[in-house]
Amino acid sequence: MEKQALIDRLNRDLADEHAAIIRYLVHGYMEGEGTPLGASLISISREEMWHFHWLGMIIGKLGGEPNFTPAPYPYDPTSRATILRSYIEYEEKLIPHYGGEAEKVDDPHIRRVLEREAWESAIHARKFQRKLDKLSPEEAASLPGGEKGLPEELLDKLQAEVTSKYMEMLQHLRTSWVFQKDEIMGWKIMDQAMEKMKHLAHFAEDIAEDGIAPKLKPGEIDRSNAIGLALKRALEDVRTARERHLKLREDSEVRKHSGLVINLDLTVQQEEYQGAELKDWLQK
Repeated sequence: MEKQALIDRLNRDLADEHAAIIRYLVHGYMEGEGTPLGASLISISREEMWHFHWLGMIIGKLGGEPNFTPAPYPYDPTSRATILRSYIEYEEKLIPHYGGEAEKVDDPHIRRVLEREAWESAIHARKFQRKLDKLSPEEAASLPGGEKGLPEELLDKLQAEVTSKYMEMLQHLRTSWVFQKDEIMGWKIMDQAMEKMKHLAHFAEDIAEDGIAPKLKPGEIDRSNAIGLALKRALEDVRTARERHLKLREDSEVRKHSGLVINLDLTVQQEEYQGAELKDWLQK
């Protein structure tokens, strides 16, 4: 297969995996990470993140630009039962899709990755079927989500933080994939991307506990063609975020929620660490 055609095909797969991550992650937050269904959904979303990462690494190694726009994820939101049936259908369609793609690829590593994504999609479909079968009639007919309690203004602020951390994470992933020839730096940036994901969860969980779906919508990705420019952008982002979070931590409404304050305390300390690391990498 011609290289650009392969990159284009893998980017379509990247978009499908991105969509699955968002769908399962948001649903998992809505169920609650402390519930069996919520924990299972978040676990599966993390497996989809590995699929996403493998594809992104291959695209970057081929010299391509990763596509960070998620594909549509068709699902029926009527009830938990209809949602899970949609997940089963989505994963089952990926099995022959990835299997067919693997047959057209000569590179043994890429072929193995695509074959693995096919059989892991089959496992995910079986897991979703098992979750569906275990639902009580009442659970099957109902929807996830708690009762609304946070004021609208605070929810808007938390949603904005989810979007911000999501974009920081995607930007770091792009840097690690595109500049993977700088092996040490690529993995250091990947490490920070994972930490951004935890920050995102801090805000998303509070939103979901209020019965609202966290919004994970990517914006414009910076496509710097030099690692120094990418690191400079990352340092600017983390400094801006830290200043914003220091201010948010003192918000009178935020102070009423001790769990959110604890998470913000952790976030600002981690952002100070991240900024110091990025500054050091830039100077070197």
